[in-house]
Amino acid sequence: MLPLEGLRVVEFSHMVMGPSCGLVLADLGAEVIKVEPLEGDNTRRLVGAGAGFYAIFNRNKKSLALDLKHAEGREIVLKLADTADVVTENFRPGALEKMGFGYADLSTRNPRLVYCTLKGFLSGPYEHRPALDEVVQMMGGLAYMTGLPDRPLRVGSSVNDIMGGMFAAIGILAALREREKTGKGKLVRSALYENTAFLVAQHMAQLAITGEEPPPMAVKKPAWGVYDIFPTSDGDRLFVGVVTDTQWEVFCREFGAAELTTDPRLKTNGDRVQAREWLLPKLQEILRRYSKAELSTKLEAIGLPYAPIARPRDLFDDPHLNAGGMIETKDPRGTTFKVPGLPLELGGERLALRNQPPAVSENARELLAGLGYAPARIDALIASKVVAAPQ
Repeated sequence: MLPLEGLRVVEFSHMVMGPSCGLVLADLGAEVIKVEPLEGDNTRRLVGAGAGFYAIFNRNKKSLALDLKHAEGREIVLKLADTADVVTENFRPGALEKMGFGYADLSTRNPRLVYCTLKGFLSGPYEHRPALDEVVQMMGGLAYMTGLPDRPLRVGSSVNDIMGGMFAAIGILAALREREKTGKGKLVRSALYENTAFLVAQHMAQLAITGEEPPPMAVKKPAWGVYDIFPTSDGDRLFVGVVTDTQWEVFCREFGAAELTTDPRLKTNGDRVQAREWLLPKLQEILRRYSKAELSTKLEAIGLPYAPIARPRDLFDDPHLNAGGMIETKDPRGTTFKVPGLPLELGGERLALRNQPPAVSENARELLAGLGYAPARIDALIASKVVAAPQ
């Protein structure tokens, strides 16, 4: 029994932001129905950096592909929305409203409906602009904080799309909780730009409190004296963090540098931050005596934070992830691979795969039958291409 079992979600979405919201709800047990065009969501056919989008964000869902230009296709959507607890959409502003599937239309038919729209911007001067993850990273200061001072650089993942979907899921759950008291649904909005601003708020606060504008992370002024990447004797590297005074004492004792604990210039973390220019070369000399494996073993044993510099390819063989957090996923083009599941444990258990990402219109017959369509009528709708044939 999963937490959201019995909840029906109708999803109009593509790319990452909308599908990531549906993924959270689906993994938690909701029935998420992906409404697609007859040829299927274009995300299925992306290449390059987008090649994994469909497979990653659409597991545990059902697919129904319809011709929404046809009156009967639109009628199917309305019937589906009448049975839904939640509708989500992340298409351009006004697109669903033009087809009669906006919040005002659907909530009139189904007052208990929670309707979530995921867009580039919340209400305000920018709300009608289109947006992409990279657009809002540039205008929200995140790309500046990630890159070099004269070369802003987007974060190496679709962070705002994914987090925008997560905040949408949080808003949906809050609206559903409220519906238990009021009996009525409401409109929920999530947006990329405000999500970016939320991520950058810590740097805004730093400026307001200290009066100093934070530099990009590439030329960072860290909050801790020892918080850096160190070379090892075998030509590799390891990130090491020493973030408390107690950890500093342990580090110096275990690495044969007890004299550093009595140096008045290094007494506190704040002192060590000021001393980084001459302190880090000393520590590099000490840590360079060890291979990556030796240093990892030692840091693990004494309980200090450390990390190898991994690439995404390394995660496929990560022993911790493979101890229960990986899900075997099948791409519509036939490739099978492992990916990390939702980063949650409920009652000590991870959330499992129930269904692979669906093929185009895979669940059409089941869903239409549930809306009261007879088998012969379903055959006719498929034959007339109002509904795509299940693949």
